[in-house]
Amino acid sequence: MNLLIMGPPGVGKGTQAKIIKNELKIAHLSTGEILRKEIAMGTKVGLIAKDYIDKGQLVPDQILLDIINDRIVLPDCKNGYLLDGFPRTLGQANGLEKIMRSLNHSLDMAISLTADEDELINRLIKRGQKSGRTDDTPEVIRKRQKIYWVQTAQILDFYQNKNLLKNIDGLGEINEITNRILAVLK
Repeated sequence: MNLLIMGPPGVGKGTQAKIIKNELKIAHLSTGEILRKEIAMGTKVGLIAKDYIDKGQLVPDQILLDIINDRIVLPDCKNGYLLDGFPRTLGQANGLEKIMRSLNHSLDMAISLTADEDELINRLIKRGQKSGRTDDTPEVIRKRQKIYWVQTAQILDFYQNKNLLKNIDGLGEINEITNRILAVLK
């Protein structure tokens, strides 16, 4: 099963993706984690990405498409994968579709987690205080939220038009949200 999970920053995509991947025994591909690893290693991609991330901007599409193209052909993706935090733009969604078509892959479902923006901002501020992430400051959070709704929300229509989109309430206890997701996957 090949899935993607999307939603505004702080909605719990990563948390749910880690649980769902274990339930379905598929690979969890978080572009955020991949980029943070590249940043920590000081790679060329990492240095470019850090500059964008620290400003609350999206990393350019082609960098992410190249990362995903290289990643979904690895052996751990043989039984399927869950894309977390990707695609975020219409260009990325179209690019992903081309990559998947070239590999004879198809997307089974696009899960969109939804939640109140103020609740998400509070979640991210708390996460930033605990984790020390440089992109979890109030200013950067608000910028990321705005970017999400301006750029990423377009892909909701993209996947809705393909009858792949499932909207899931992202508020509540973690296990409640997981159960909502699993219910639509059956």
